[in-house]
Amino acid sequence: MRDATTAIKITPPRALAGGFLLIICFGTMLLYMPLASVSGHSMGFMDALFTSMSATCVTGLILVDTGTHFSLFGQIVVLALVQLGGVGFMTMATWISIFMKRKISLQERLILTESMNEGKMEGIITLTRKVFLYSIAIEAAAALYFAIHWSRDLGFSKALYFGIFHSVSIFNNAGFELLGGFRSLTPYVDDVGMNIVSIMLIFLGGVGFIVISDLIVYPKVRKLSLHSKVVLAGSAILTVLGAVVIYAFEYTNTKTLGPLSWDTKLLASVFQSVTLRSAGVNTIDIGGLRESTQLFMIVMMFIGAAPGSTGGGIKITTFVVLFATVGAMLRGKEDVVLFQQRISKGDIYRAISFSLLAVILLITATLLLCVFQDQNFLMILFEAASAFGTVGLSMGLTQDLTSAGKVIIVIMMFIGRIGLVTLAYALLTKRGKELYRHPEGKIIIG
Repeated sequence: MRDATTAIKITPPRALAGGFLLIICFGTMLLYMPLASVSGHSMGFMDALFTSMSATCVTGLILVDTGTHFSLFGQIVVLALVQLGGVGFMTMATWISIFMKRKISLQERLILTESMNEGKMEGIITLTRKVFLYSIAIEAAAALYFAIHWSRDLGFSKALYFGIFHSVSIFNNAGFELLGGFRSLTPYVDDVGMNIVSIMLIFLGGVGFIVISDLIVYPKVRKLSLHSKVVLAGSAILTVLGAVVIYAFEYTNTKTLGPLSWDTKLLASVFQSVTLRSAGVNTIDIGGLRESTQLFMIVMMFIGAAPGSTGGGIKITTFVVLFATVGAMLRGKEDVVLFQQRISKGDIYRAISFSLLAVILLITATLLLCVFQDQNFLMILFEAASAFGTVGLSMGLTQDLTSAGKVIIVIMMFIGRIGLVTLAYALLTKRGKELYRHPEGKIIIG
C-alpha cells in the first residue's frame, strides 16, 4: 500500500503553487504580529492574509495605508514578500544555492523551468544567474535615483530607504508605496524624471526576464526569439493604444487630466497605460476616471503582462495568439503565423482554452462579489479584474470589502499570480496520451 507521499506526486506545478502558499502563510503570521503595526495591535488575521497575498502575488491592493499603518518591521516584511513573489521563491532559493556552491537537483531545475515559464530546461541555471544580476542592477539604479530625488525633503537615510522600497515594489509590479494617504504617485503626475524611471521599471518588470536577457545580448547576436518579438510588439501596441484612449477619453475630465497642461496630460496617459500591464501605481485618481475609461482599463488589465514576468492576466502572448488566430480565420488561412513563424495547434488550443477559463473565472468572481458587496457594478468588475491581472489599481472598493469579498479577491490574486496554466496542471491528477481517436463529426459554427 502506497503512503501519502507517493500517492500524491509532487510535480513542478504543485511545488510552485505549494511554495507560494507557504510564503503567503509565513507572511501572514509575521504581519499578524502586533510588532508589524505602528499601533502595537494586531491588524487581524483576515487583513494580514489579504496583505500577505497581495504582496506575495505582487498585486498592490491594500486594506491599510502601508506607510502609516505598518511599523518598520511590517514594511520590511511586505518588501521581502514583494521581492520573493516577484522574482519567484525558487529563483531566490537557487541564488542562495549558487552562492553556497550547492548542486542544483533535477527536480529543482524542473520547478525553476515551470516558475519562469521556460519551454526548456537547458540553460535555466544560467538564466537564473542573469535574473539575479539584472534584478539587482535595475533595482539599485532606480533606488539611487529615487533616493537622490527625495533626499532634499526626507534626508538621505530615509530617502534611501524609500528609494529601495519603491524601486523593488515598482520593478516587481507590486504597487505598494510609503507616501501615505492611498495617493500612490499622484503627487508626481508632472515630474518627468519620476515618471520615466517608474515607467522603465514597470516595463522591465512586465516583459519578463527572458525578454530582458534577449535584449541585453541582442547587440552581439542581432537576433530575438519569437517570444521576445511577440512580447515587445504586443506591449508597444497595447501601450500606445492605451495612452491614446486614455488621453482622448480623459482630456476634458476635470477630475483627472482636465486641469493639466497638454504635455503633462500626455505623460499621465502614457504612465496609466503602462501601469495597466500590472504595476499598481498611478499618477491620476482612478476613481475619478470616466466609466468608458474604466471599462477600457478592465480589458487591458485582463490581458495583463508577459509570461515569466511579475504580472498576471491571460498574458500578452496569449492575447496576440488569439488576435492572430482570428485574423487567420477571417483571411481564410489555415496556419497562424507571427513574424514568419507558424504557431503550433497546441499553443492555439491552450490560448483559447485558458482565455475562456479566465473569462469564466472573472465572471464568477464578479458575480459573487455582487452578492456580498453593495457597490457599483463597474467598481466590482474593476476590482476583480485588477486582482486577476495582479495590477493593484482600485476605484476605492478595497477598503470597503466584506470578509467574503476579501476571500474572493485573495483567491483571484493567487490564481492571477501563479497562472491558470500552472494551477490547472497542479490540480490535474493525471495527464496521459490518448490511445485512440474518435471519428470526426460536423457541427455548425457561427
